[in-house]
Amino acid sequence: MTSVRMADEVLEWFAVCARDLPWRRPETTPWGVLVSEIMLQQTPVNRVLPVWAEWLSRWPTPADLAAEPSGEAVRAWGRLGYPRRALRLHQAATTMLERHGGTVPDELDDLLALPGVGSYTARAVAAFAFRQRHAVIDVNVRRLVARAVEGVAEGPTSVSRRDLALVADLLPADPETAARASAAFMELGALVCVARAPRCAACPVRDRCAWLAAGSPPSEGPARRPQGYAGTDRQVRGRLLAVLREATGPVEQADLDAVWDEPVQRDRALAGLLTDGLVSRTAPGVYALPH
Repeated sequence: MTSVRMADEVLEWFAVCARDLPWRRPETTPWGVLVSEIMLQQTPVNRVLPVWAEWLSRWPTPADLAAEPSGEAVRAWGRLGYPRRALRLHQAATTMLERHGGTVPDELDDLLALPGVGSYTARAVAAFAFRQRHAVIDVNVRRLVARAVEGVAEGPTSVSRRDLALVADLLPADPETAARASAAFMELGALVCVARAPRCAACPVRDRCAWLAAGSPPSEGPARRPQGYAGTDRQVRGRLLAVLREATGPVEQADLDAVWDEPVQRDRALAGLLTDGLVSRTAPGVYALPH
Protein backbone atom coordinates (compact mmCIF):
# COMPACT_ATOMS: atom_id res chain seq x y z
CA MET A 1 0.00 0.00 0.00
CA THR A 2 1.55 3.29 -1.04
CA SER A 3 1.28 6.08 1.52
CA VAL A 4 -0.26 8.52 -0.95
CA ARG A 5 -2.89 6.01 -2.05
CA MET A 6 -3.82 5.17 1.56
CA ALA A 7 -4.26 8.83 2.45
CA ASP A 8 -6.35 9.45 -0.68
CA GLU A 9 -8.67 6.55 0.09
CA VAL A 10 -9.10 7.52 3.72
CA LEU A 11 -9.73 11.15 2.79
CA GLU A 12 -12.46 10.10 0.34
CA TRP A 13 -14.10 8.07 3.09
CA PHE A 14 -13.71 10.94 5.58
CA ALA A 15 -15.45 13.39 3.25
CA VAL A 16 -18.58 11.23 3.44
CA CYS A 17 -18.44 9.59 6.86
CA ALA A 18 -16.80 12.09 9.22
CA ARG A 19 -18.80 13.09 12.29
CA ASP A 20 -19.83 16.73 12.50
CA LEU A 21 -17.92 17.61 15.65
CA PRO A 22 -17.91 21.28 16.66
CA TRP A 23 -14.15 21.50 17.19
CA ARG A 24 -13.65 20.48 13.54
CA ARG A 25 -15.68 23.36 12.16
CA PRO A 26 -13.81 26.19 10.38
CA GLU A 27 -14.98 28.83 12.86
CA THR A 28 -13.47 27.02 15.86
CA THR A 29 -10.53 28.90 17.33
CA PRO A 30 -7.17 27.32 18.22
CA TRP A 31 -8.21 27.68 21.86
CA GLY A 32 -11.35 25.66 21.15
CA VAL A 33 -9.23 22.96 19.51
CA LEU A 34 -6.82 22.86 22.46
CA VAL A 35 -9.67 22.58 24.96
CA SER A 36 -11.22 19.75 22.95
CA GLU A 37 -7.96 17.81 22.78
CA ILE A 38 -7.43 18.04 26.54
CA MET A 39 -11.02 17.06 27.30
CA LEU A 40 -11.00 14.13 24.88
CA GLN A 41 -8.09 12.41 26.61
CA GLN A 42 -9.50 9.14 28.00
CA THR A 43 -13.04 10.56 27.70
CA PRO A 44 -15.76 9.65 25.14
CA VAL A 45 -16.90 12.28 22.65
CA ASN A 46 -20.54 12.25 23.84
CA ARG A 47 -19.47 13.24 27.36
CA VAL A 48 -17.16 15.98 26.13
CA LEU A 49 -19.61 17.70 23.76
CA PRO A 50 -21.81 19.55 26.32
CA VAL A 51 -18.93 20.45 28.65
CA TRP A 52 -16.82 21.76 25.75
CA ALA A 53 -19.69 23.97 24.59
CA GLU A 54 -20.29 25.35 28.08
CA TRP A 55 -16.57 25.91 28.63
CA LEU A 56 -16.11 27.85 25.37
CA SER A 57 -19.24 29.89 26.05
CA ARG A 58 -17.90 30.93 29.45
CA TRP A 59 -14.23 31.22 28.51
CA PRO A 60 -13.94 31.89 24.76
CA THR A 61 -10.25 32.86 25.08
CA PRO A 62 -7.32 31.77 27.26
CA ALA A 63 -7.35 35.21 28.91
CA ASP A 64 -10.96 34.69 30.03
CA LEU A 65 -10.04 31.49 31.81
CA ALA A 66 -6.80 32.89 33.27
CA ALA A 67 -8.78 35.75 34.84
CA GLU A 68 -10.70 33.34 37.07
CA PRO A 69 -9.51 31.18 39.99
CA SER A 70 -8.31 27.70 39.05
CA GLY A 71 -11.07 26.27 41.22
CA GLU A 72 -13.63 27.54 38.74
CA ALA A 73 -11.98 25.44 36.03
CA VAL A 74 -12.25 22.40 38.31
CA ARG A 75 -15.90 23.23 39.02
CA ALA A 76 -16.75 23.61 35.33
CA TRP A 77 -14.94 20.36 34.51
CA GLY A 78 -17.85 18.53 36.08
CA ARG A 79 -17.71 14.75 35.82
CA LEU A 80 -15.38 14.41 32.85
CA GLY A 81 -12.87 12.62 35.08
CA TYR A 82 -9.14 13.15 35.60
CA PRO A 83 -9.79 16.71 36.86
CA ARG A 84 -6.10 17.59 36.99
CA ARG A 85 -6.61 18.28 33.28
CA ALA A 86 -8.71 21.29 34.30
CA LEU A 87 -5.86 22.64 36.40
CA ARG A 88 -3.39 22.10 33.57
CA LEU A 89 -5.68 23.97 31.17
CA HIS A 90 -5.91 26.87 33.60
CA GLN A 91 -2.11 26.89 33.96
CA ALA A 92 -1.74 26.74 30.18
CA ALA A 93 -4.13 29.67 29.78
CA THR A 94 -2.12 31.68 32.31
CA THR A 95 1.11 30.82 30.50
CA MET A 96 -0.37 31.86 27.15
CA LEU A 97 -1.44 35.17 28.66
CA GLU A 98 2.05 35.77 30.05
CA ARG A 99 4.13 34.57 27.09
CA HIS A 100 1.95 34.74 23.98
CA GLY A 101 -0.37 37.70 24.46
CA GLY A 102 -3.31 35.48 25.39
CA THR A 103 -3.28 33.46 22.17
CA VAL A 104 -2.50 29.81 21.48
CA PRO A 105 1.01 29.61 19.97
CA ASP A 106 1.36 28.05 16.54
CA GLU A 107 4.90 26.69 16.90
CA LEU A 108 5.25 23.07 18.01
CA ASP A 109 8.00 23.84 20.55
CA ASP A 110 5.92 26.62 22.09
CA LEU A 111 2.92 24.30 22.36
CA LEU A 112 5.08 21.64 24.01
CA ALA A 113 6.20 24.20 26.58
CA LEU A 114 2.64 24.79 27.81
CA PRO A 115 1.68 23.09 31.11
CA GLY A 116 -0.13 19.82 30.53
CA VAL A 117 0.54 19.73 26.79
CA GLY A 118 2.44 16.64 25.68
CA SER A 119 3.64 15.44 22.32
CA TYR A 120 0.26 14.19 21.09
CA THR A 121 -1.68 17.28 22.13
CA ALA A 122 0.91 19.69 20.72
CA ARG A 123 0.93 17.91 17.37
CA ALA A 124 -2.86 17.69 17.28
CA VAL A 125 -3.26 21.42 17.91
CA ALA A 126 -0.57 22.29 15.36
CA ALA A 127 -2.33 20.13 12.77
CA PHE A 128 -6.00 20.75 13.49
CA ALA A 129 -5.86 24.40 14.58
CA PHE A 130 -3.02 25.67 12.38
CA ARG A 131 -3.24 23.18 9.46
CA GLN A 132 0.39 22.09 9.76
CA ARG A 133 1.92 18.79 8.63
CA HIS A 134 2.64 16.71 11.73
CA ALA A 135 2.19 13.05 12.59
CA VAL A 136 -0.69 12.93 15.08
CA ILE A 137 -0.83 9.56 16.80
CA ASP A 138 -3.51 8.60 19.29
CA VAL A 139 -4.62 5.08 20.20
CA ASN A 140 -6.89 4.92 17.14
CA VAL A 141 -4.15 5.91 14.70
CA ARG A 142 -1.71 3.48 16.33
CA ARG A 143 -4.18 0.63 15.84
CA LEU A 144 -5.06 1.60 12.26
CA VAL A 145 -1.43 1.87 11.15
CA ALA A 146 -0.45 -1.31 12.99
CA ARG A 147 -3.09 -3.25 11.09
CA ALA A 148 -3.14 -1.61 7.68
CA VAL A 149 0.61 -1.08 7.29
CA GLU A 150 2.39 -3.48 9.62
CA GLY A 151 -0.06 -6.39 9.62
CA VAL A 152 -0.42 -6.75 13.41
CA ALA A 153 -3.51 -6.47 15.56
CA GLU A 154 -2.34 -3.68 17.83
CA GLY A 155 0.29 -0.99 17.91
CA PRO A 156 2.71 -0.27 20.76
CA THR A 157 1.43 1.32 23.95
CA SER A 158 3.85 4.23 23.60
CA VAL A 159 4.79 6.32 20.57
CA SER A 160 8.40 6.14 19.37
CA ARG A 161 10.33 8.18 16.83
CA ARG A 162 9.88 5.27 14.44
CA ASP A 163 6.11 5.50 14.85
CA LEU A 164 6.16 9.25 14.19
CA ALA A 165 8.26 8.73 11.07
CA LEU A 166 6.00 5.92 9.83
CA VAL A 167 2.83 7.99 10.20
CA ALA A 168 4.53 11.09 8.76
CA ASP A 169 5.32 9.08 5.63
CA LEU A 170 1.60 8.40 5.20
CA LEU A 171 0.71 12.09 5.10
CA PRO A 172 0.38 14.06 1.87
CA ALA A 173 3.04 16.71 1.27
CA ASP A 174 0.59 19.63 1.30
CA PRO A 175 0.17 20.81 4.93
CA GLU A 176 -3.57 21.52 4.68
CA THR A 177 -4.26 18.11 3.11
CA ALA A 178 -1.94 16.45 5.63
CA ALA A 179 -3.84 18.00 8.53
CA ARG A 180 -7.11 16.71 7.12
CA ALA A 181 -5.55 13.27 6.57
CA SER A 182 -4.47 13.21 10.23
CA ALA A 183 -8.07 13.79 11.27
CA ALA A 184 -9.26 11.17 8.77
CA PHE A 185 -6.87 8.49 10.07
CA MET A 186 -8.06 9.18 13.60
CA GLU A 187 -11.71 9.01 12.60
CA LEU A 188 -11.27 5.74 10.70
CA GLY A 189 -9.61 4.17 13.72
CA ALA A 190 -12.35 5.44 16.03
CA LEU A 191 -15.34 4.37 13.92
CA VAL A 192 -14.24 1.43 11.75
CA CYS A 193 -10.87 -0.03 12.73
CA VAL A 194 -11.97 -0.41 16.33
CA ALA A 195 -10.24 -2.58 18.91
CA ARG A 196 -12.98 -5.20 19.14
CA ALA A 197 -15.00 -6.41 16.15
CA PRO A 198 -13.52 -4.05 13.55
CA ARG A 199 -15.89 -3.21 10.70
CA CYS A 200 -13.54 -4.34 7.95
CA ALA A 201 -16.27 -4.51 5.30
CA ALA A 202 -16.76 -0.74 5.67
CA CYS A 203 -13.05 0.11 5.61
CA PRO A 204 -11.82 2.11 2.61
CA VAL A 205 -8.38 0.43 2.71
CA ARG A 206 -9.54 -3.15 3.28
CA ASP A 207 -8.19 -4.33 -0.10
CA ARG A 208 -4.72 -3.12 0.86
CA CYS A 209 -4.74 -3.93 4.58
CA ALA A 210 -1.74 -6.01 5.63
CA TRP A 211 -3.57 -7.36 8.68
CA LEU A 212 -6.50 -8.66 6.63
CA ALA A 213 -4.09 -10.11 4.06
CA ALA A 214 -2.35 -11.99 6.88
CA GLY A 215 -5.63 -13.51 8.05
CA SER A 216 -6.35 -11.04 10.86
CA PRO A 217 -3.91 -12.55 13.38
CA PRO A 218 -4.78 -11.89 17.03
CA SER A 219 -2.66 -9.76 19.30
CA GLU A 220 0.45 -11.50 20.58
CA GLY A 221 0.48 -9.62 23.88
CA PRO A 222 -1.69 -10.16 26.97
CA ALA A 223 -5.27 -8.94 26.81
CA ARG A 224 -5.66 -5.36 27.98
CA ARG A 225 -8.32 -5.25 30.66
CA PRO A 226 -10.24 -2.01 31.17
CA GLN A 227 -9.44 -0.24 34.40
CA GLY A 228 -12.08 -0.65 37.09
CA TYR A 229 -13.67 2.34 38.80
CA ALA A 230 -16.13 1.20 41.48
CA GLY A 231 -14.57 1.23 44.93
CA THR A 232 -11.31 2.81 43.79
CA ASP A 233 -9.64 5.94 45.13
CA ARG A 234 -10.67 7.60 41.85
CA GLN A 235 -14.31 7.08 42.73
CA VAL A 236 -13.81 8.49 46.22
CA ARG A 237 -11.95 11.51 44.84
CA GLY A 238 -14.79 12.09 42.40
CA ARG A 239 -17.39 12.06 45.16
CA LEU A 240 -15.39 14.44 47.34
CA LEU A 241 -14.90 16.83 44.42
CA ALA A 242 -18.61 16.66 43.59
CA VAL A 243 -19.46 18.00 47.06
CA LEU A 244 -17.01 20.87 46.65
CA ARG A 245 -18.15 21.70 43.10
CA GLU A 246 -21.78 21.91 44.15
CA ALA A 247 -21.08 24.01 47.24
CA THR A 248 -21.30 27.81 47.14
CA GLY A 249 -18.58 28.19 49.76
CA PRO A 250 -16.15 26.23 51.96
CA VAL A 251 -17.23 22.77 53.08
CA GLU A 252 -16.93 21.24 56.55
CA GLN A 253 -15.14 17.93 57.06
CA ALA A 254 -18.41 16.31 58.15
CA ASP A 255 -19.97 16.98 54.74
CA LEU A 256 -17.06 15.22 53.04
CA ASP A 257 -17.15 12.33 55.51
CA ALA A 258 -20.76 11.66 54.57
CA VAL A 259 -19.95 10.64 50.98
CA TRP A 260 -17.76 7.61 51.80
CA ASP A 261 -17.95 5.28 54.78
CA GLU A 262 -14.39 3.93 54.82
CA PRO A 263 -12.30 6.57 56.66
CA VAL A 264 -8.82 5.38 55.67
CA GLN A 265 -9.59 5.39 51.96
CA ARG A 266 -11.53 8.66 52.26
CA ASP A 267 -8.66 10.39 54.03
CA ARG A 268 -6.18 9.03 51.48
CA ALA A 269 -8.30 10.34 48.62
CA LEU A 270 -8.66 13.76 50.25
CA ALA A 271 -4.91 13.93 50.88
CA GLY A 272 -4.31 13.15 47.22
CA LEU A 273 -6.65 15.94 46.14
CA LEU A 274 -4.80 18.38 48.39
CA THR A 275 -1.43 17.25 47.03
CA ASP A 276 -2.63 17.60 43.44
CA GLY A 277 -3.87 21.14 44.07
CA LEU A 278 -7.47 20.26 43.32
CA VAL A 279 -8.62 21.11 46.87
CA SER A 280 -7.51 23.77 49.32
CA ARG A 281 -7.72 23.67 53.13
CA THR A 282 -9.09 27.06 54.15
CA ALA A 283 -9.14 26.34 57.90
CA PRO A 284 -8.76 23.25 60.11
CA GLY A 285 -11.42 20.82 58.91
CA VAL A 286 -12.69 23.18 56.21
CA TYR A 287 -12.07 22.70 52.45
CA ALA A 288 -12.80 24.43 49.15
CA LEU A 289 -11.84 24.35 45.51
CA PRO A 290 -8.50 26.11 44.87
CA HIS A 291 -8.30 29.88 44.46
